[in-house]
Amino acid sequence: MDKTLRVGLDIGSAAIKAVFVKDGRMLWRALAPTAPGQADIAQRLIDEGLDALELERDTPIEVVSTGYGKKLFKRASRNIDEITANALGAFRLSDGKARAVINIGGQDMKIIIMNDRGRVVDFKMNDKCAAGTGRFFELVARALDTPIEDFSGLCASAIEEVEINSVCVVFAESEIISLLARGVRKEAILQALHVSIARRITGLLGRNLPQGAVFLDGGPAQNRALAAAIENELMAEVYVLNAPQYTVAYGAALV
Repeated sequence: MDKTLRVGLDIGSAAIKAVFVKDGRMLWRALAPTAPGQADIAQRLIDEGLDALELERDTPIEVVSTGYGKKLFKRASRNIDEITANALGAFRLSDGKARAVINIGGQDMKIIIMNDRGRVVDFKMNDKCAAGTGRFFELVARALDTPIEDFSGLCASAIEEVEINSVCVVFAESEIISLLARGVRKEAILQALHVSIARRITGLLGRNLPQGAVFLDGGPAQNRALAAAIENELMAEVYVLNAPQYTVAYGAALV
């Protein structure tokens, strides 16, 4: 068994995640919002991890970075692409059950298909539209003056049905405001938005599902209403990974 203390760094568009791993086990994890000076933020997270594990700052560690800013942290021993890291992290966190992963990032959306060894066999990516990404849900939360953590409960209580014509980030806010002005309750608006996003995701995935489990990860995966809406569209169960926003960083540490 490899005894090296590894740190996986996922320098993403919305957050920087750090995961300490030894013997394949996740020992510690934390994240910080992405801001100018990403390398300094990443180093601060590493220092916090060493302190939390009661290790000296000069303890030998192997750092593997991934994400859009993977090359910004010069102390990393290697950089890997986030598709590979995501697939490996999801495969291990699902105990080898995952065959498809829907990753909802801060500004993009990815669907990764893998084989029974966790190797990527196909992937699709939507990085030209922010609909359904973390940024989109943040905008919706502001427009409805509602914390994202409340989305799931509100969707469950929706009674009336409305149609959302566009989930484009540019137009979503004005459409939400228009619906509110017509007296439509925020529960119904949220439910309609989740259905629209689920249709976009399943359209990207296609109807030919891989033989095996489908998992959802990324920060928005903590919103159970999103998983439920995707399940309804796919007519198949969608599982949410434990600590879904850390899957990519964990996978980087395992490579």
